[in-house]
Amino acid sequence: MASQTARHFIGLRLSVMMFLQYAIWGAWLPLLWLFLKDHRGFEASQIGNMFAIGAVGALVAPFVAGQIADRYFSTEKFLGISHILGGILVWQLARLDGYWEFLGFSLAYSLIYAPTLPLTNSLAFHHLLDRDRDFGRIRVWGTVGWIVVGIAIGQWLLWRHTPAAGSPQEIASAQVAGMADAFRLSGIMGILMGIYCFTLPRTPPSAGKRKSATLEALREVKRNPLLMLFLLAVPISCIHQFYFVHTAGFLQGFQAQAGGFTNFISKIFGVGGGGLMTIGQMSEIAVLALIPFVAKKISRKSLLAVGILAYAVRMFLFGYGQSIADSTGIPLVLILITGVALHGLCFGCFIFVAFMIVDEETAGDVRASAQSLFNLVIVGIGIVVGSKIATGVADWAAVDDGINYTRLFSVPMWASLACLLVLIVFYPRGKRKSVGGESATDAHRH
Repeated sequence: MASQTARHFIGLRLSVMMFLQYAIWGAWLPLLWLFLKDHRGFEASQIGNMFAIGAVGALVAPFVAGQIADRYFSTEKFLGISHILGGILVWQLARLDGYWEFLGFSLAYSLIYAPTLPLTNSLAFHHLLDRDRDFGRIRVWGTVGWIVVGIAIGQWLLWRHTPAAGSPQEIASAQVAGMADAFRLSGIMGILMGIYCFTLPRTPPSAGKRKSATLEALREVKRNPLLMLFLLAVPISCIHQFYFVHTAGFLQGFQAQAGGFTNFISKIFGVGGGGLMTIGQMSEIAVLALIPFVAKKISRKSLLAVGILAYAVRMFLFGYGQSIADSTGIPLVLILITGVALHGLCFGCFIFVAFMIVDEETAGDVRASAQSLFNLVIVGIGIVVGSKIATGVADWAAVDDGINYTRLFSVPMWASLACLLVLIVFYPRGKRKSVGGESATDAHRH
């Protein structure tokens, strides 16, 4: 009984960690394109650079954070210091209006915040006895944090930054200007997270066979299924970033349309598009809750395929939703909400499952570095390349009165289908490796 109580208490502590980790990020990320474009007046190429520079931290994370956590420094202390410094930096983004100033502070914040993403996963894996059973229950609280802060910011914009009177352009301008408060909220939560991290279970570095944990992890990534997983993750992470660059602005335009149900949606989720995007995180909760039940019955390859297909269908609904509504009579609002809700399958069945595969296919003493390497692809390469592609495609899809969203979203739709074909043909079949009847990860843990 005492051991079960201790396990539940550790689970609670890790859940709070995940809640804060992703609330910090979710406060401002969905709104960044709108804030920089419509309030700061940056050009699309400049905004692409801003998203890209925000990923530089993920590029260096495997060689800094992973090495430190695997070899020299307790993970919880590294997280605590990083989040306090990050909270101070992200607060400054609310007031900076020059391109180069914003770019410089974004780079500094990226170098501090991005490495914490894989390390929270690594810390959680270190203290969980059964990854398939427990990690989903812990990680889902990161999604809850994203939902709570997204709706909170949307409501804040509705009640604090929406004028009672004025033209639609004036109202939209006031709402976008108010998005600066998202950075301030992120800063406050970052400092709180940093303080909290010092109370987390001790996670000391491991004594590996070689000095460089990153080189050890790279040796393991060179074999399948990790090699194919990493290669597929590059285009998929670009498509994932495409969604976060453009969806809030796309949904804000929808919310701006007159209509009783649209107004009802705004009262629930707030304005600005970010709150409405949390429907995707709500569906993510449902998917993550199901992962423990299906992870031991359905092959990893099948789960990855479901995730990639969901990416394609979501972009199809966004790009061709109006045509579908006109031809079938299905309300456009239902089509768009369905597209947003597919985010749960996209994230849960591809990215979440991919992190599980990385953990179970690597040795225990390099697990943090392996997680950081995969995070380099998802949060590093994917954001850098995906942001440039997304902003470039936006210029290509631009029309006199805005953006042709059919052209815009058709690009990631076809890219997703191409990735699905590659997965079906080249990703190896079979179950995860095992040692003496148990997963390799569990064997290392014992």
